[in-house]
Amino acid sequence: MKLIFERSRAGRGLSLLPECDVPKAEFDAAFLRESAPRLPEMSEVELGRHYTELAAETHGVNDGFYPLGSCTMKYNPRIDEELAALPDFADIHPLQPTESVQGCLEVLYRAEELLCEITGMDAMTFQPAAGAHGEYTGLLLIRAYHASRGNTERTKIIVPDSAHGTNPASAVMAGFKVVSVPSNAEGGVDLEALRAAVGPDTAGLMLTNPNTLGLFDPNILEITRIVHGAGGLCYYDGANLNAVMGRARPGDMGFDCVHVNLHKTFATPHGGGGPGSGPVGCKDFLAAFLPAPRVGRSESGYTLTQPPQSIGRVRSFYGNFLVVVRALAYIMTLGREGIPAASAGAVLNANYLMHALAGRYEMAYDGACMHEFVMTLEGLKHKTGASALDVAKRLLDFGIHPPTMYFPLIVHEALMVEPTETESPETLDSAAEIFLQVLDEAEANGESLHSAPHDCVISRPDEVAAARTPILRYAFDG
Repeated sequence: MKLIFERSRAGRGLSLLPECDVPKAEFDAAFLRESAPRLPEMSEVELGRHYTELAAETHGVNDGFYPLGSCTMKYNPRIDEELAALPDFADIHPLQPTESVQGCLEVLYRAEELLCEITGMDAMTFQPAAGAHGEYTGLLLIRAYHASRGNTERTKIIVPDSAHGTNPASAVMAGFKVVSVPSNAEGGVDLEALRAAVGPDTAGLMLTNPNTLGLFDPNILEITRIVHGAGGLCYYDGANLNAVMGRARPGDMGFDCVHVNLHKTFATPHGGGGPGSGPVGCKDFLAAFLPAPRVGRSESGYTLTQPPQSIGRVRSFYGNFLVVVRALAYIMTLGREGIPAASAGAVLNANYLMHALAGRYEMAYDGACMHEFVMTLEGLKHKTGASALDVAKRLLDFGIHPPTMYFPLIVHEALMVEPTETESPETLDSAAEIFLQVLDEAEANGESLHSAPHDCVISRPDEVAAARTPILRYAFDG
């Protein structure tokens, strides 16, 4: 399809804004452009057609199966969107007096109560705007805690080799050195390697449980005991919380702080750049360091409070508030019975699909999985020449978004699949048939998959060239 700039014609336009009813602001010439921006000029009907055509060429969870591993691309209830769009939520200003936004402050207060109950934490901040931002904030809490005790020698964060890539990146950004520990043969943390890694310089551990292999570590209590025994703190990456919410709590596993991806687990459309929210919860002894302000409650209503040893703001105002509205609506709608039912559905669907494929696809690890599972296509590539990338690209022709490719890095030719709890058995049966059909094609003629996808709007791009020489702006003639 044509780019919007290619559809543009000089002189065309439409009026979307009403007449200005306030005095016009005048700016100093030093702050003004020398020439007008070269924006597209289009009629309303052409503009509508352009974006309708663009939407038709995208793939989202409303279009078909979207099993992107560790990302929880699930369908979210429309009622959460409708509640977040209510004018008293959507039209407020963050600088309004607290007495005029008591309902909004109650949303934050109630969401904190419920999320602390789900995670086993005592306090929470909603300022972080995404999961990785939450990781960074949690690590700042750990750093502030050690600094308050004069333990400046604690400079190292331990990260398993199966961790999300943001974990070591966040640790470095927070000023720590990263120590990687390997996985054992079962896909969990190697306890002996962990014991060898901890010491007086250990600030903490970052860990996802279930991990990115889709496995719940049976040694999780021993892992947190080892780190605590060395004087370190334990940080829980909540990216995979949808697998255990309502059934197991990070706080009960021995973790001191946690981030939660509201945009993955608690009903905000995920992907496409946002919006996101990565609130951070912590135990009581870390609450004094939380970002300011926090919402408190008194006899006169809801107020904003300042933690005594706050690390300061990590984002403007109170975070992505409307994401919190969606999350609160989701939690209150599902309730005490629905939350664990959702996590059970995620685990059931993953195991259902895994067992449908296990006879033909090679699983990276034996046994039951949690919310996702990892396959290795290393043998298939060696036998037929068809790689994990080839299989993923071919799935596009059948209306399936590819699983996560080549991650975790410890599994060669990996495909990581997460069905989520919102898919029906019929969808999973259909997906299994397609996965097996693609495997049949690969085994019959691996070369045929090298040019996949065959029927999509865009065929396979040169990904190396796209990464090294991306075209990021439109080149105007003249």
